[in-house]
Order: sequence, then C-alpha cells, then structure tokens
Amino acid sequence: MTRQQILADLRSGKAQFDVVVIGGGITGAGAAREAAGSGLKTLLVEQKDFAWGTSSRSSKMVHGGLRYLGSGHLGLTRAAVRERQRLMTEAPGLIEPLRFVMPHYQGQFPGPRVFQTLLAVYDRLAGVRSRQRLSPAQTLQWAPGLAQSGLLGASLFTDALTDDARLVQRLISEARRDGAVCLNYVAAKRVIRDDNGWVSGLKIGVDGEPAESDITISATRIINATGAWADQLQNQGPSDQPLSIRPLRGSHLVVPWQRLPVTCAVSLFHPDDKRPVFAFPWAGTTVLGTTDLDHRDDLSHEPVIASTEVAYLLKVATALFPGAQLTANDVVSTWAGVRPVVTDGQGKAPSKENREHALRLDKGLISIAGGKLTTFRCIAREALQAALGESSPFTVRPDGRLVFSQAQAPARPDAIRHATWRRLTGYYGLDLVQLCVDADLTEIPGTDVLWAELTWACRHEQVIHLDDLLLRRTRLGLILPNAGAALLSEIRQHCQAVLGWDDQYWQQEVERYLALHQHAYALPPGEAR
Repeated sequence: MTRQQILADLRSGKAQFDVVVIGGGITGAGAAREAAGSGLKTLLVEQKDFAWGTSSRSSKMVHGGLRYLGSGHLGLTRAAVRERQRLMTEAPGLIEPLRFVMPHYQGQFPGPRVFQTLLAVYDRLAGVRSRQRLSPAQTLQWAPGLAQSGLLGASLFTDALTDDARLVQRLISEARRDGAVCLNYVAAKRVIRDDNGWVSGLKIGVDGEPAESDITISATRIINATGAWADQLQNQGPSDQPLSIRPLRGSHLVVPWQRLPVTCAVSLFHPDDKRPVFAFPWAGTTVLGTTDLDHRDDLSHEPVIASTEVAYLLKVATALFPGAQLTANDVVSTWAGVRPVVTDGQGKAPSKENREHALRLDKGLISIAGGKLTTFRCIAREALQAALGESSPFTVRPDGRLVFSQAQAPARPDAIRHATWRRLTGYYGLDLVQLCVDADLTEIPGTDVLWAELTWACRHEQVIHLDDLLLRRTRLGLILPNAGAALLSEIRQHCQAVLGWDDQYWQQEVERYLALHQHAYALPPGEAR
C-alpha cells in the first residue's frame, strides 16, 4: 500500500489501531516493533523524518556506559551491557564490536589500576571478558601517533558501534513486516480525551497540508516517545505527573580518516572539564565527539554546532594526537544532536544529570523519555506494558523473542566486497535479497555505499526530501566533501525518476538540501575555509 493510500485509509475513519506511537526515533521505532510483534494493530507517526532528531545524531555507540557505572548506576549499566551483547549477536553488520583504548598518563585520573577495577565490574555485568592492560609500546601499536609524554600505558576493552539512523530504519522495517503502519512527516497535533479525561483519540496533521485536512484517529492507548518534545505533549493538559526535559546538545566533527587514521576508539578526559571525549572510526571517516551543554534553541529547528564546541573538540584531538595538527580546515562535516534528559531541576552540570529514563502514565497517555540508545528495547517494552495495563486482552511478546528477524543470508554477489556484504546484511535483513534484484551493485566513489541502496530507499523507505536520502537513509552528506555536491548529478540519474520528482522539484530539493547542510552540518560561519 502506498503512502497516499494509507493516508486515504486513515481519512476514511475505517482504520482502527490498538496502540498509536508518537515519535519515529529509536524509542518510538522500538515500541512500534514490540507492539506489532505482540499482535497489536499499530500506528507510528513522526512529525519530521524517521530518526530526524537525536536518533540520527548520537555518538553511534552501543555501550554499557562506563561513566554511569562510575557514578553508581549499576542497574542502568547491567541492562545496557546485556542489551549490547544481545544486539551484537542478533544484528552483526549493524551493531559491530569496537575496541576502545583509554590511555593513562602520569598524574591523570583515573589511573590504570582504578580503571582496570572498573572494567572488571563492567565485564562481569556483561558476562564476557574483554579488558586488557597495555604497555606503552602496545598502546602505540593500537593507536599510532598518540601523545607519548607521560604515557603509562592504556586499558583496552570492547563496546560496540552502529549507524543509529539505519538501526531505526531496520526496526521500522521489522514493525512493518508485522503489520505496523509507520508514517514520517505526520505530526501529532492534539491528544483527544473523553469526559472523564481518558485518551480516546489523536488528531494528526500531514506536513504541508492545511489544518482543515487534519485527521482524527481513534485510540485508547498512546505512547509518547517524542524525546526532547515529550514534555510538550505530556504537559498539554492538567497532569499530576509533569515531565521535565532538559535538552542537552552533543556535537561532533567528522574528519577524513587519512588525517586521523584510528582503527579503534581512543578516549581521553578533556583537559578543560574532565569529560570523556572520543576519536573513533565510522563509515570510512574519523569522528570526534562529543560535547555536553544546554541547548536553548527552538527544538523545531536543526541543532547546530557552536564555534566553542569546534574549538573544544579540536583541543582534545591535539591533546590525543599532537602530530596530526588537525584544524577546522580538515573538517568534512559536523552534526549536533539534542539529548532528551529528564531532570529534577536541581541545577546540576549537564554531564552530571541522570541518564536513566522516566515514564509517566496519564489515563491512556504513556510518556517515555531519557535513557540510552543501547537500552531502547527495554524502554520500549516497559512503555508498551504500561500502555496495555492489567486489563488488556493483549500481552507483550515474550522477552526472549528476537528483535530482528533472522534468515539465512543469501549468497554474496561477486561484485560486493565481504565487508560491505556484512554491513548490508545488518542494515537490511530480510530485505537484502530484494535490494539486490536488478540493481546497480557498484559502490559510490569514495564510499562503500551501493547505488542500489539509494534506489531502494527511494522506493521503500519514504524519502520525502533529499536530506532524508543523503543524511539519514545513507550518510553521504556527512562523509563526502562539500555535502556530496559533486555526485548530485549522478544521484539524480539514479533517483529522480524513482522518486517521481520533475526537474523543477528536483532543483528545489537540491537547493534546500545544500542550504540545510551549510546551516546545520557544516562549520559555523567564520570557522569555514
């Protein structure tokens, strides 16, 4: 069924849903996947694009959170490391193990003994041992070019890395396979309640359409998984359980791997505020991140890195790898994401805020916010269980069920390299066979992305704008110089007809995309070359 057919069905009033999920980020996609997999008729709506907010702009790490263990959040860390192990097992190629090196320097905290003790607890919680203590010489083998003055050695351990936007897409694909209806660029306008205050429906609006075209959906269970926007919907009417969100911005720099060739994640406590900052390999580049500060801009606008954040990240790069002499001129792109941290309002420093999730129940409206990317499944299941309550005829599917459908991988085409094939199996799962049918399996120059991935996204993944395709379905706009502008004519040849855009609309989308990239994914004015 096409998007227009789905919308027509919703307008007819014939479609009935057991649960409506608001928010197409990692938590909403996880909730839709669990709901549809439990046999509930499920609708998911997202006001912008899937993963547009935090879930395409995270640090890409699927980890247990050593910093949270150090802060005494044992339960959060235990849940996270066990989910990390589960996800790596279920979706290799999408969630991949990544070695982390924490160098230890004379006079800096934590020292190797303290950190190794912390890692011992970390490994015990995960049920696997990955920690190792490295000598200075071994450290430099793992991280050539690392600053050597005062180097005592390093601690080596394993966490995991993902493409967060593709993780969301894989979950949405799984939810759709189980019957969920998932729509981007459809905003939740207002929760409708009966005379007793219980949820009875939801008014939604399609982006670009007038208010009189808004659609009313009948629903008695709504999961509000809108992240940084969760308090706006939860606090829309009188509530005895208000939700207070503190939006915190985390920004990143992308530099060519050749300028900072790391094969593992290298971490250091920033000299200014003692926060852990990383350099790690991702999608053929090296990423520096992340910052942690209050985001005071309008949440409906693209978050943007500040000049102070650029300087902050370049400073730690210089401290870690002085010989690289990185400058702003090396930056290929940037991204900034807003973390939806639930706050108690006690005025803590951003990095001291609790990262655990919070849930609010309000007569059929379940609001969920906070938490970690790694524990999305646990958070989604908790929200769904709360939505169903004790009297529901439905039950949440057993905890041991797979998140991702499993099938024997098809034979690898000769045209595709082994590493690329592994990534594709993780990104697309059961869709991989169809993706390869009558498709261009050559790689886009300078990347391991196939032209087939672009055309697949245009046909099957609700690409509404060019930035959906180049910033989230693929990451070409982040990993190629100048937003991938040199490839736009070839992208047009592959994608314009599939999208059904005429020449004028294509040009409008190109102009929109390049302006957006310059505003939110490039260096701030004054930092550029």
